[in-house]
Amino acid sequence: MPELPEVETIRRQLLARIRGRKIKSVEVKLARMVNVPAAEFEKTVANASVKNIRRRAKILIFDLSNGWSIAVHLKMTGQLIYDGKEGIGKSHIIYTFSDGHKLKHYDFRLFGYAKLIKTDEMEKLLAKENFGPEILDGNFSLVIFKNLLAKKPRAKIKPLLMDQKFIAGVGNIYAQEACFCARISPKRIVGTLAAEEIKNLYQCLQKILAAALARGGSSVDAYVNALGEKGGYVPFLKVYGREGKPCIGCRGKVKTIKLAGRGTSFCPSCQR
Repeated sequence: MPELPEVETIRRQLLARIRGRKIKSVEVKLARMVNVPAAEFEKTVANASVKNIRRRAKILIFDLSNGWSIAVHLKMTGQLIYDGKEGIGKSHIIYTFSDGHKLKHYDFRLFGYAKLIKTDEMEKLLAKENFGPEILDGNFSLVIFKNLLAKKPRAKIKPLLMDQKFIAGVGNIYAQEACFCARISPKRIVGTLAAEEIKNLYQCLQKILAAALARGGSSVDAYVNALGEKGGYVPFLKVYGREGKPCIGCRGKVKTIKLAGRGTSFCPSCQR
């Protein structure tokens, strides 16, 4: 599933290319991808311009000039490709701009969506999701992180990091990487973490997400950016996808377990 670095990469690329552009027409090829009848979606979006593209957690929000917005969640295998390579499978929604360029929405496993919502109601919808703070927001301090952890003393740290109501945008890849970076076992109970470990984890989260964003994210499954290109962060992953391989720290073997239903890789020697 695309996480914060991947979704933010797509946001920035599309913002540079389609902000201010008029959408000439829309073709919804799969009605289940949208939250209103396909014809209504097409009619409402057509002839509107893209005013802005925002991100909250893993959701992209396209604000249009007509008072409507489109909330897009790529879920597991969604792709948004602007005049680039073809995506996986068939495109399910095609936005054609007045200059002839196209933005295609693919979703091989069909878990994602494009929801048409009044712009002035968008914040109310996001509030219902009760997303946690954004890690790369300048206001997200160590004190805030400590206070959030203090409310969940019995939780296991890695599943908690993936909880979008705790902090926004972190998924399976970067939760594993942050735990390794901080030398904390993903199984650790929050209440057992020392102050220095919490500080290390806070710094690791920010450092890893920023580094992944700088390299366009990680293409470990279906993810490609808005130009249909793979992200460049995979060579820098330390434990994710490295089961049975030597740990880069101690040369012991990376182990993979199931934690809260998700595969979780870590080094039993380095992470305590």
